Amino acid sequence: MLRLESESDDGWWLITHPDHAHLAGVFASHWGNDRFPAPHPRENVLHGIHVHDDGWAVRDAHPSITRQGKPSAFSNELVGKYSAFEEIDLADYLAVRESAVEQVEKRDPYAALLVSMHTYNLLTERADRSTIAPDQLPLLDAFLERQLLRQERLRAAIRSNPNLSPRETSDEAILNNFRLLQATDNLSLLSCIAYMQPSTLLHPFPTTEGSLTTITVEPLGPRRFRLHPYPFDTPEFTCTVPARHVPGKLFSSHDELAARFAAAPIESLAIAICA
Repeated sequence: MLRLESESDDGWWLITHPDHAHLAGVFASHWGNDRFPAPHPRENVLHGIHVHDDGWAVRDAHPSITRQGKPSAFSNELVGKYSAFEEIDLADYLAVRESAVEQVEKRDPYAALLVSMHTYNLLTERADRSTIAPDQLPLLDAFLERQLLRQERLRAAIRSNPNLSPRETSDEAILNNFRLLQATDNLSLLSCIAYMQPSTLLHPFPTTEGSLTTITVEPLGPRRFRLHPYPFDTPEFTCTVPARHVPGKLFSSHDELAARFAAAPIESLAIAICA
């Protein structure tokens, strides 16, 4: 779940992980212009980005609360770090993450490889291990080892696929497509929580000229951003993400929040991207 304080300060906008990932897929579908190459193999890459959080659908249908009584969700204070492990059951969390990769693998091994790499990166380079109880660390490390073994198997599977070219299955192409997943995922996160500080799309990206460049994200207003250099196929576009407005700032129980979430109508929050 992602949460955003409502403008009237009387509650929260809540956005599910799958809807946030679908927004990342919309961004990815626009990626590519005279300066930035479009992703290849396009169908597999876009599929991986679009569904990379679909495994959270069941969990997000019944949102929970933090110890303070807020909706347990990604929010402004967590941008740039992955440190809220004290608020979750780690075994349950890792089971959801593992199931999410398995679901994608059944349909598209290339997409599953990107999702597994994204998951591994979140829980290594971007995770704060100090927020995990010491007796839980073996669970995390065993999970990470399984992901590395899965990635080896998936790389072998896609390289034996006659429908994919050696260029598309090269280490360089896989790395760039993984970085695209992370970039569009990050832009979607910034959009969904209306982040108002300058940021980047995390990784440097290859240009059509053969160089690498970092893309900056400048907020122009709530859910409106200017990117430079600009990676999309049209100078400006708008899109929407489904969200539910849940009244109340603090909740006494998981059930109270889940009931209010279920009763809230699905609305659309507008997002604008420009050069």
